[in-house]
Amino acid sequence: MTTITVAKGDGIGPEIMDATLSIIQAAGASLIIEEIEVGEKVYLSGNTSGIAKESWDIIRKNKIFLKAPITTPQGGGYKSLNVTTRKFLGLYSNVRPCMSLHPFVKTKHPQMDIVIIRENEEDLYAGIEHQQTDEVVQCLKLISRPGCEKIVRYAFEYARAYNRKKVTCFTKDNIMKQTDGLFHRVFDEIAKEYPDIENEHWIIDIGAAKMADTPEAFDVIVMPNLYGDVLSDVAAQITGSVGLAGSANIGEQCAMFEAIHGSAPRRAGQNVANPSGLLQGAIMMLNHIGQTAVAEKVHNAWLKTIEDGTHTYDIYKEGVSKKMLGTKEFAKAIIDNLGKQPNVLKPVSYANGKTLNLPKYQRKLSAKKELIGVDVFVHWGGSDPNVLAGIVQKINTKDVTLSMITNRGIKVWPEGFPETFCTDHWRCRFKQTEGMAMNKDHIIQLLSAASQAGIDAIKTENLYSFDGKPAFSLGQGQ
Repeated sequence: MTTITVAKGDGIGPEIMDATLSIIQAAGASLIIEEIEVGEKVYLSGNTSGIAKESWDIIRKNKIFLKAPITTPQGGGYKSLNVTTRKFLGLYSNVRPCMSLHPFVKTKHPQMDIVIIRENEEDLYAGIEHQQTDEVVQCLKLISRPGCEKIVRYAFEYARAYNRKKVTCFTKDNIMKQTDGLFHRVFDEIAKEYPDIENEHWIIDIGAAKMADTPEAFDVIVMPNLYGDVLSDVAAQITGSVGLAGSANIGEQCAMFEAIHGSAPRRAGQNVANPSGLLQGAIMMLNHIGQTAVAEKVHNAWLKTIEDGTHTYDIYKEGVSKKMLGTKEFAKAIIDNLGKQPNVLKPVSYANGKTLNLPKYQRKLSAKKELIGVDVFVHWGGSDPNVLAGIVQKINTKDVTLSMITNRGIKVWPEGFPETFCTDHWRCRFKQTEGMAMNKDHIIQLLSAASQAGIDAIKTENLYSFDGKPAFSLGQGQ
């Protein structure tokens, strides 16, 4: 018997949760359910996070959270509960299976059967943003070695546990050589530990095009947060419907399971919503807690129901579907099919499911870190970088001198092009004079001199080498 936390959510949430629970309980799921309230009512009560402290305590105690979609009110500084939950509970792995149900659900990709595993905590979703000048805002993309190692290892362990043959990595490391480059390097390192599983890497743009055109070429795909967020919805849609897809969010201690669609308030209370997405999340939950026989029974009954042409309105199609049922009636049809298997669609088997071997991250030995320069970002309203260079060079010292100015990453001084459009946000790179050592006192002196000269320094980034290798981006055009 496993105690789980359940939130019925908003909009169609209560209807599809009731349907989902009725199905898995009829199949013999051994569960104790503790219900909490999250979402719109909690937000509008004045709690900008959408969840009370007492509810957090219940989730953390039970470790397993089955959540229906919620509505986040517009405006008012309300935070996404999904993002908050993933970060607070360390749910680093988002798992989204996307499988075609051809010919019973319309799709252009009848052979599609992929699983997208998305890093869930960092990347641009760290949410660290600043406006720095009148014209420029920034969002920091944070990629960590622990984050990369955990998600990549999860992808390979998932492939092994579910008898998948290949893991593909998508990044954009031809451009973002430090952040996406780290993700790709870690992928290559860990792939060597799994010689039984094929591995490959694609640049995200052509990889996404290939996935949308020929998804049968892929099996398990692992990628950083933003790419995974976008492409998992694309993958779900091209199988036939986003409404059919479930999602697992897995951490070292806790896990959350849900549908990937929203709360659809316009459909609330009409008994028309399709519970399939949340049901798929519940099936992943049952596998996660070791109730694999129940998960298999539910999944096969659902496949049989789809195969029977018993559909909800969103996937109903004349000539293919035989009955259009409401939410409750669709759930009843699945319950009636418990113990049966599909004849055309491939039955699932979770009997040989293995526990994923996910060791805790072990920190590596520190590299030799050396400060070799600093980027000083400047707010300046002029347009000629040669003029700015003349101003900024006045704060050079014998130890640290201006070596380059870029604007939006493009080198504009020295030897810039007059055709390059410039904003009011300038990166002025200072490097240590050859043969001289640099320390942080030099940065303080630079900033003090900039202030006295009326230069508006809005941010600095220290430039380091690690084990003698420069660890920062160059200006494009160098």
